[in-house]
Order: sequence, then C-alpha cells, then structure tokens
Amino acid sequence: MELFADKKSIRRSRDPLAGTPLAERIRPARLEDFVGQTHILGEGKPLRLMIEQDQVASIIFWGPPGVGKTTLARIIAEHTKADFYQLNAVSSGVKDVRDILEKADLSRRRLDKRSILFIDEIHRFNKAQQDALLHSVEDGVITLIGATTENPSFEVIAPLLSRCRVLVMNELSHEELNKIIDMAIEKDAILQLKKIDLSDRDYLILLGAGDARIMLNGLEIAANIAKPDKEGRRKINREILEEAFQRKYARYDKSGEEHYNIISAFIKSLRGSDPDAAVYWLARMLDGGEDPKFIARRMIVLASEDIGNADPFALVIATNCFTAVDYIGMPEARIVLSHCATYLASAPKSNAAYLAIMEAANDVKNLPNLSVPLHLRNAPTQLMESLGYGKEYKYAHSYTGHFVEQQFLPENLKDKIYYKPTDNGREKNIRERLNEWWRNKKR
Repeated sequence: MELFADKKSIRRSRDPLAGTPLAERIRPARLEDFVGQTHILGEGKPLRLMIEQDQVASIIFWGPPGVGKTTLARIIAEHTKADFYQLNAVSSGVKDVRDILEKADLSRRRLDKRSILFIDEIHRFNKAQQDALLHSVEDGVITLIGATTENPSFEVIAPLLSRCRVLVMNELSHEELNKIIDMAIEKDAILQLKKIDLSDRDYLILLGAGDARIMLNGLEIAANIAKPDKEGRRKINREILEEAFQRKYARYDKSGEEHYNIISAFIKSLRGSDPDAAVYWLARMLDGGEDPKFIARRMIVLASEDIGNADPFALVIATNCFTAVDYIGMPEARIVLSHCATYLASAPKSNAAYLAIMEAANDVKNLPNLSVPLHLRNAPTQLMESLGYGKEYKYAHSYTGHFVEQQFLPENLKDKIYYKPTDNGREKNIRERLNEWWRNKKR
C-alpha cells in the first residue's frame, strides 16, 4: 500500500506534529505565553520571581484539571539550570522514585547541581511512596514540584506537605479561555490549514467546563468533522460542537452560579429529610462532572452540622463514604454517594452541636481571656501547688454514677449553657441523661 501512497500522505506521515493533540501542540514554553494564574505569576509575584531567578522551592500546584499545572512545571524546567525529572504517580512506583533520588544525590555531590522532580497527580502516591520523598526534600537533594486536583490537606502526608509551598491554581476565566482559543486558531499550523470559522465560542467554552485541554481537543475534533464549504472554510457551529463532544451542555457550571445553586439544593434536601430530592440533585451534580470527593466532603460537614448526636453514626457513614469514593472512583462511587445521601436524609436531625460551638466561639471572640478555675489546673510544681492549683478538684469516677457537680466554666460563664440537646433520635437519651445529672439546673 505504501508504494501507491500519494505525496501529500507521505508528507503528513513525516510531519512531527502529526497525531499530536492540539492542546499539546500549542502548550506554551515561556512565561510570557502562559495564560491565567496571574495571582501567582504576575509581575513581581513570588512564583514568577522564583522562576526568573532560578530559585524554585518545593511546590505543590493544587487546582482543577486543565488550568496549566503541567505546563507551568515544564516552563520551570525550561527556565531552570537544574536537572529535571518527571514522574506520573499513576504509573510510577517507589523504585522509580528511589532511582531518581540516587541520580539527584550523585549530581549534587559530584557536580554541585540541583535537581527538580515533577510528579503529576501526586495525590495518587500512597504513603510509602510519599515517605520515600520526604528526607530528600528535607535535605535538599531534590526540589519537588507536585501537581494535584485534590486537596493536599487530605491527600499528601503532613510531613511532606509542611516542606512544600501549596499554590492554588484557579479555574480559567471566560476571558482567559477565549484567549487560548485565539492562540489555537492563530498560531497552530495544522488548524490554520483547516480555515475554521467558529461561530459559537461561548458554547465551546461551556462544553469544555473550564478545562482548557478538553476545550482544545474538542475544538480540534470539531474542525476535523466539519465539512469545508466551497471556499474551503469549515464552519463550526453548536451542532458540530455537540457532535464533537458527544454531548449537549448540561446546565451545570462547576465554577459558576449553577454549581452553588445545585449544591445548595442538595444540602437543603438532606437537611430537610427528603431522600428523593437529595438523590436527584446528586445525579445532577455527577452528570455535570462535579468532583465526587467534593460532594462526599460536604456530606461529612452536614453529618455533624445538621444531624449531630441525634444519630452519631451518620458521621461514621459520611466519613466512610469519602474513603470509599477515594478508593473506587467513578462511576461506582455514585452508588456509595447515593447510599450515604439517602441515609443522611432519612436520619433524625439536630443542629445542637453546631449551635453550641457557634455560641461558644462568639463568647471567646467577644469576652476577654477568662481564667481557668484554679481547681481545674494541674500542679506539676510545688509553687503551683502552693498557689492552690488543682485544690478541691473532684474526680468524677469517685462519685456515684461517675458524676459530681462541679464548676468547669470560667467564673463569668459558670451558668452558661451552650449545648441544648433536642428530643430527636439518640439525642433524646442524651438530654434525659443530662437532666438527670443536673436536675437542679434549668436546661
């Protein structure tokens, strides 16, 4: 077949860009061409100065997909005088990490040269893999640059996190995404040959859902399937875009108002004990591409804020839901999310614990620092003991029912009641028990 291939086909096969996605072809290699993240890359901003001065510290880029985390790491590699290594957490193991650390250590000792290790999707590294990095980061053998779409507080071990600066990368704005489209149309040689006429940019941006990579790849598919007119131009309209993305735009913008509207409806449905509505709004979020871990985290908050001690098991269910979602991912995670949502919606409700901490926090903010009663203080030295520290403290276990009436609040607040349990669920038992213990006090 190659003997009869036409010259145009042969030229295409030799084109080094052939088969490379549009998003990769126009990936910027200089800071000047990078779009977005001006809050960390603007003139005089710390990250820009670190890159320009080749003094990059260990960093974790945290942000949604398609906002430039990998691109920024490659720009750092282009500007730095250090050796640059790259790993993907999905396909790399501890051995890969250790091999790089050995090379970096050798380079530092023999050539006095620094090394940068970029780990994409660092949240997928397990504890052992992250532990393997710890000492090398601490000792300066490598400068670590990690990229993650997940909250590092949950996904990166604390010792490693404390040695890195977390930089939050924001979703690209409508204006920034438009600028990226302009760059693709004006600068990409392959796209220029197709002479595209994009009639609905806003719809392309909506279908990309804030992810520049998805948006650009969708644009390229649309350019490929659009048929040229008599003048050779390819008109890309809404219909072509839907065919390219294989879906219509669902009214759910993860960064816009509808995101907040639907998560609000979901939480209020749970709080209002309507499992059917909760499952509906859950399905809307998942269909719109919402991060399932975001949903799980919100349910953990609700389990304490709106259910509390009326059903203490609700917090266990919600926490386990997050763990399970993390383990299995989509699409099966939707079953776990539904399991949790229907349980929380059907559980008895109480916001007593939430109201208690809010009222206590208000007193802490508005009242001066109140002294700890002397009988509640420890007396590790003779001086403290002579001053009355710990004197007259009553050890509850030495009394009937393991309870003794005693003042635990500061003097100014001794009659304050923060926690007012309801009659709902298991909290009713708590209320009755407290009333029995403090029968001489008005609850």
